Amino acid sequence: MPALVPYRPLPLDLSDVRYAHGPDSQPRAGVPEGETVELEWSGSTVYPGTSRRVWVHVPAHDGTAPPAAVMVFNDGWWYLDPDGEVRGAVVLDNLVHRGDIPFTIGVFVEPGVVVGSEHPKNRNVEYDAFDDRYATLLLDEVLPLVTARYRVTEDPERWGICGGSSGGNAALTAAWLRPDRFRRVVCFLSSFAQMPGGNPYPDLLARTEARPLRVFLQAGHRDLNWGAPTRNWLAENLRVAAALAEAGYDLRLVLGDGGHSPNHGGVLLPDALRWALHPTA
Repeated sequence: MPALVPYRPLPLDLSDVRYAHGPDSQPRAGVPEGETVELEWSGSTVYPGTSRRVWVHVPAHDGTAPPAAVMVFNDGWWYLDPDGEVRGAVVLDNLVHRGDIPFTIGVFVEPGVVVGSEHPKNRNVEYDAFDDRYATLLLDEVLPLVTARYRVTEDPERWGICGGSSGGNAALTAAWLRPDRFRRVVCFLSSFAQMPGGNPYPDLLARTEARPLRVFLQAGHRDLNWGAPTRNWLAENLRVAAALAEAGYDLRLVLGDGGHSPNHGGVLLPDALRWALHPTA
């Protein structure tokens, strides 16, 4: 039986578009609210001198919870804020309660702040670089804070990472370099165009043996520099999607309208997680 998608007319203006959130992005009657714990990590050896906040969200569960799947969300509070565009904890509560995804702990990680620096924000240093430092931070420093408190599965097919803009770069890079841990990837409006040295993925995907990743990409028709011959956010996302498709990856690409805004990705998060975390998608 084919899935029936309701008809919606396409907007004529591709720039001034806002998508409406669906029911899984709202608190729903009868769905118990999970527990969110805020932590702080200031002892990093990967990014010395940085401090960052981490929120761990654990959906409600009757009885003894099974070992949890893990979904890391870059840009912490932007993705957790229940009044924001993404509403990660609300989405997890709804999807876990209905059984659409396995029991999943959300780990919302803020970019580091360099204490005492004139330029304290370490976000682009951490997210845009094509190296293993950010994945190492997560695996060796942040996630042990979670596994010390909660039972978490060791199955990498149930470990994922999600991010938008530069956070999308960080999500794909962490999974690319550490597929032994992260295999489910969700990227919204990734800033591949601004990675130092250029976007490495089209070439890498064409000449490297495929890794066991499932990748959800969202791109926008009016993302930054959409009509420019260089540093074109839309074009670079499409190049990555094409390279993933040509290399035979388990890929889902969703194109939307609007500019460089978290709105469309946030609206898509329930569907992205259902697809990414489903064992037989």
